[in-house]
Amino acid sequence: MHSFEFYLRLGFQHIADVAAYDHILFLIVLCAIYKLEQWRNVLILVTAFTLGHSLTLILVSLDAFTVSSRIVKFLIPLTILTTSIHNVISTEHERFSKMKRNYAMALLFGMIHGMDFSNYFKALIMDNSEIIIPLFGFNVGIELGQILIVAIIVFVAYLSLKILRIKHREWNLFVSGSAFGISLISLIESFN
Repeated sequence: MHSFEFYLRLGFQHIADVAAYDHILFLIVLCAIYKLEQWRNVLILVTAFTLGHSLTLILVSLDAFTVSSRIVKFLIPLTILTTSIHNVISTEHERFSKMKRNYAMALLFGMIHGMDFSNYFKALIMDNSEIIIPLFGFNVGIELGQILIVAIIVFVAYLSLKILRIKHREWNLFVSGSAFGISLISLIESFN
């Protein structure tokens, strides 16, 4: 069995890998509707995403279910597309009063994103009776990677909103619209 540090590194690399941009894009669009002073809400949502990811890894590692990679490749861009639409159509008042709905979305979508890596993770651990250390290390790595990504997102948002004086609504529309376009292309490509 590999060490805790191995899984920690693996989790960090999994979430911060620019080549696997879907997780990063999801985090970017998840953060787009929040203002800088709402950073606690963002961390709560990111943690919900990690919990969903973890739950899927546990269930797949224990052979509770499996999902075809073809379906997962369709569902992941769908989560980004859905979050983008949600960001644009919800009103500012509604956005901030519906934290529970956003938390549930992040948790559910984290489960879907967790499916993308679950079969590889299962093959790595080989023995599902020794899942605790690998799962803990992997998820701590994911959380650290997400915190780094969110810190970068918050920094870019700060520069855009405070220094360049872009209005928050325009920032949200730009980020959500860009994520929508990228995820739509990925969604279409998932049929090939």
